[in-house]
Amino acid sequence: MRVLIAGSSGLLGNALTARLRAGGHEVVRLVRRETRKPDEFSWDPPAGRVADGAFDGTDAVVNLCGAPLLPQRWSAARKQVIVDSRVEPTEVLAEAVAEHGIPVLVNASAVGYYGNAGSALLEESAPNGDGFLANLCDAWENATTAAGDARVVRVRTGLVLSGDGGLLGPLKPLFSLALGGKLGDGTQYMPWIAEEDQISALEFAVTSDRLSGPVNVCGPLPVTNAEFTREFGRVLNRPAPWWVPAPAMKLAIGQAAEEMALASQRAVPRALEDAGFEFEYRTVGDALAAAVR
Repeated sequence: MRVLIAGSSGLLGNALTARLRAGGHEVVRLVRRETRKPDEFSWDPPAGRVADGAFDGTDAVVNLCGAPLLPQRWSAARKQVIVDSRVEPTEVLAEAVAEHGIPVLVNASAVGYYGNAGSALLEESAPNGDGFLANLCDAWENATTAAGDARVVRVRTGLVLSGDGGLLGPLKPLFSLALGGKLGDGTQYMPWIAEEDQISALEFAVTSDRLSGPVNVCGPLPVTNAEFTREFGRVLNRPAPWWVPAPAMKLAIGQAAEEMALASQRAVPRALEDAGFEFEYRTVGDALAAAVR
């Protein structure tokens, strides 16, 4: 297949590019700067411009675009940047998919779609929640409707456990020094996913016609923050006795604390498993052990 990836410079984009190429697929990248390599095409999402030839012969488009949610506080201006960095590129790519008759669009989203859902088990049919992140994910996913008759997979990603950064980047040094601890009361569910399984799920979404619509990309056995904390301490052979009170978190990072660190999403990958996808890491302990090796 010839796969075009937007947002390929991040952790997941680079890993997916390597995986697809190892599988014999051709990968081209959209970049927002001057091109430097033969596999790159320039684009300007706010202007709706994409370099000529980018979509020629393309079998699938993967959109992983999005400005980081942290560490900046969510001011009104920052929220607009976060929204625009996701919705505008999706609209441009979805329209291009329809115009060029590309059969597949795999588009990033997040389990933040469900808002703070407590202990409710969240399959893909669960309703959209409340809050900035839930509204963002809803708008992000709705932007794919311009893709017409293409098979569209809306990937609702959980917290990726990677040895190369992501969630564990700032956490590992703290836990290694026995400074780890639960956030708030620790009862909120964390929809984790091993990096290896995240990349495999994206590859599966590109190559398998058994997936379409919203897809929860998270581990099959969700855990609470307190359980995650204990497992990470166990994997590193360090105690994790500390506790970060919810008010302190809200003071430090504002609204992001409420909607990211303290929100609960007990999401399960029903669509993936029904399509026959097999996880390499089914427990958070195995995923954490792989990430720190």
